Amino acid sequence: MTQSLDMLPSCDDTHDVMRAQSVLKTEAEGLLALAHAIPPCFPDVVNLFFRTRGHVICTGIGKSGHIARKIAATLASTGTPSYFVHAAEANHGDLGMITKTDAILVLSESGSNSELQGILDYASRLNIPLVGMTRDAQSALGRASDYVLLMPAAKNACPLGLAPTTMTTMMLGLGDALAVTLLQRRGFTPQDFKGFHPGGKLGKHLLSIADLMHAGPAIPTVNQTDTMKTVIMEMTEKRLGCTAVLDDKKHLAGVITDGDLRRHLTPDLLAQTAESIMNPHVRTLQPQAFVKDALAFMNRHQITSVFVVDDDGVLCGILHLHDCLRAGFAKQE
Repeated sequence: MTQSLDMLPSCDDTHDVMRAQSVLKTEAEGLLALAHAIPPCFPDVVNLFFRTRGHVICTGIGKSGHIARKIAATLASTGTPSYFVHAAEANHGDLGMITKTDAILVLSESGSNSELQGILDYASRLNIPLVGMTRDAQSALGRASDYVLLMPAAKNACPLGLAPTTMTTMMLGLGDALAVTLLQRRGFTPQDFKGFHPGGKLGKHLLSIADLMHAGPAIPTVNQTDTMKTVIMEMTEKRLGCTAVLDDKKHLAGVITDGDLRRHLTPDLLAQTAESIMNPHVRTLQPQAFVKDALAFMNRHQITSVFVVDDDGVLCGILHLHDCLRAGFAKQE
């Protein structure tokens, strides 16, 4: 029966904030309890997932299923091939997604959901390693599992004791712990992460200088012995406001900017050599550096371009401020 508006509890902002704080504190206490009671088999599970030749199949039902889907996504994005299989759909053909080279992670607070039985039986028949994340080691899931990630007892944040809250938060936290531990075990790098996250703001901030820099013939370069006529022609053609000056071994010896030309503007300018007016103190970065860091570097040193050198100091590119702006980076990022 629907209540009329005048029968509903009155709003009280203070009490609402206190309720929210109580929920968060209760769930934080659950996470803290879990941190002090990491299941003894946790390292074994990490080793299992690290050695798995196929995928880590994450599954569950209800709210645990939603958490399993998130854990699968986090594992996959951090270097551990993984995907989610819905426990109920598994009983209607999706078991075919799971192979003998996989490992299975099943989430269930009670460990007794009837929808899980199909996956448990399938894992047993095919001898697929099974990991259960549950609070009851004697449940059907607990008994069927090769490893049980046993969750500690914790107070439910739901005052009715019905909606899964603290337990699902703890499951989510333990899933993150697995993913991050595996990430570190694999030596997963920001460049690896970039390969899995090419889109959106995260993808943009993982762009490296090598993705945007001008390379090869597009780099403005002159030799130390070249005349200023050659320098001006090179700078005019490449239109980046500067040119690199190379020594006889083709190493970066200096830089000449538009500002240097103005400062040395005399009647005999064209008769001078690049070496005579170049600035030998060149600010450089390496190609694997992130564009966001290069932009901060240029802002900090009040320059509009930076030359890029490899580990041996060989010139391999130039990045201009406008390249960063065109890629969607704000000047003050």
